[in-house]
Amino acid sequence: MADHAELLREAIEVERRAHRALLAGDDASEELRAAAALYRSSWEAAPPASYGRLIGMLKAAVLAGDAREEALYARGSLGDAAGSAPASYALAIAALVEGDDGEAAAAAEGMRGGSEAMVRAADAIAALAAGDEEEYGRAVRAIVEDFEGRDEHLTGVPIADTALMLERLASARGMACGVASPLLPAG
Repeated sequence: MADHAELLREAIEVERRAHRALLAGDDASEELRAAAALYRSSWEAAPPASYGRLIGMLKAAVLAGDAREEALYARGSLGDAAGSAPASYALAIAALVEGDDGEAAAAAEGMRGGSEAMVRAADAIAALAAGDEEEYGRAVRAIVEDFEGRDEHLTGVPIADTALMLERLASARGMACGVASPLLPAG
């Protein structure tokens, strides 16, 4: 079995290629699904509380177009462990995918103990769960502005992947705000 750190590096590399394809306007669903699978394998081999791998799995799956299986898996893997901000983030994404707005809102509250970026994501998730289009738009624009101000991005590709994932989830609810940025695919 591959080492969890090597699996994580592979997931990030595959996601890097997918991010480049997305920004070029190309279909990246195959690579995003591969990245999701690698993040999952890395999670399964990693030490406890490596919740960022579940977040990566869910983001990639949402961007690939269908994250139901990954959402079920994440919720089953987290159980009652969603006490940390990153675990709450994974739970919130999974709950949004499954349409469980109550759980998404509760998990968003658990994210508020994390970084400023985590709090911005919590604001957007809470607004999606509440069906508040105005607050969602404000929150997702703040996320994009944060990404635009960063010097480094996880995959090395300047892309506002959190905003892109949230916009995909918002679109399914008729709430996408269509924020434009050089860090997001056109259209």
